[in-house]
Amino acid sequence: MRICVVLEGCYPYVTGGVSTWIHQYMKAMPEHEFVVWAIGANAKDKGKFKYEIPPNVVEVREIFLDDAFSLRFRKEKYRFNEEEIRTLRDFINCQRPDWNIMFQMYHDRKISPVTFLMSEDFLQIIMDLCREEYPYTSFSDFFHTVRSMFLPVLYLLQTDVPKADLYHSIATGYAGILARLGGYVYHAPYEITEHGIYTREREEEIIRAKWVQPNFKKLWVRFFYMLSGAAYDKATMITSLFPRARNIQVEMGCDREKCRWISNGIHYERFINIPLKKENGYVDIGAILRISPIKDVKTLLYAFAELKDRVPAARLYVAGPEDDKEYAQECYALREQLGTEDVYFTGTVNVLEYMEKFDFTVLSSISEGQPLAVLESFAAARPCVVTDVGCCRELIDGMEGDTLGPAGYCVPPMHREALCAALERMCTHHEERYQMGQTARKRVEQFFRHEDMIHNYQEVYDEVFRRWRELDSA
Repeated sequence: MRICVVLEGCYPYVTGGVSTWIHQYMKAMPEHEFVVWAIGANAKDKGKFKYEIPPNVVEVREIFLDDAFSLRFRKEKYRFNEEEIRTLRDFINCQRPDWNIMFQMYHDRKISPVTFLMSEDFLQIIMDLCREEYPYTSFSDFFHTVRSMFLPVLYLLQTDVPKADLYHSIATGYAGILARLGGYVYHAPYEITEHGIYTREREEEIIRAKWVQPNFKKLWVRFFYMLSGAAYDKATMITSLFPRARNIQVEMGCDREKCRWISNGIHYERFINIPLKKENGYVDIGAILRISPIKDVKTLLYAFAELKDRVPAARLYVAGPEDDKEYAQECYALREQLGTEDVYFTGTVNVLEYMEKFDFTVLSSISEGQPLAVLESFAAARPCVVTDVGCCRELIDGMEGDTLGPAGYCVPPMHREALCAALERMCTHHEERYQMGQTARKRVEQFFRHEDMIHNYQEVYDEVFRRWRELDSA
């Protein structure tokens, strides 16, 4: 079977997290051919892969959102009919447009996106919207915001679609739209796997974003809800990583009958032989993460600075790449400002080798799915201090049917005092830390093994095709 995995902002350009997951996922299924359909932000990243592509990946198809803004205007004598105008109006208003009509216009007939965005029809639509919702906003600001919002989507719809038997999007958003387009073009099923809830993550980013004018934040949020709704709507199957995420998907409009949850899994055997750290007079804490705002490294630095007053022997290693260079520079400056000399930014490391240095680990994120970094820490018998986001609480306390006990501490996100208190307890209660580490290892052994995850996804593929045939013959 040929499977097209549709990815946005991760593999093969970024390491860790979802990228690591999909790389290991494809390698574990040598019986299938994979096409990687990768959406990137910047064309300058073309071909700059951070992974050695597995041999069963027969093609990597790249598409970059910033290329949309290089499209040239060309004169076209095309007059939209009433149905198309109504669809485009719904599209600009983020009100569930008819995506088949969108596909017909922008993929099948290759109508220029710029032609529409420079047309009188577009001007009339946004003038109406501006009068109704933004009467006190600069029309020029509104025009350019709307244009920059919708041009990349229309650009994506024009792309050539790689042929596959199944399209598997590892997010909703832009990737979900391309998966639906693939299903439309080749009359094939598509499914979605969400590691985090894409729309909620974009909403959190937009609320904090400096590049979005406050007046337009609601419109941007509505835009991403529209994209996710389109992806959910026709998917044959929608999977998430834990029950709470599935419930959120249902709340957002997914058909419960199409929703499944499949836990992440890691290669347990790679970590079980890592020895516990030798006593060296320090308590060494590992934060294995990408340096980006969503990981909230700043709160971790503030909490650690306070911890040093209570546990002078504590050291913190922030091990991971600079996902956001501007934010990384702010974190480095904050370390200097706080005077925390025992914070080390290591860059990308070999986790297997570095885990030996740690007594325990910490994850201070404001948004997560089911983080592999925590599972890997657990397999190495390192308990973890986490924030209460995504599936983190369930990893610490256990999900339904898991009576093993706690494997660390869970604190509210962005709560410096609670994070510091949890770090202090983990540093000072040695026996409790050891017992939590043993519990953590048992939890991964019983519930989060890679081979079990792959088997579950194989079963989902079988169910997707069964459901697809039933719907197609109905």
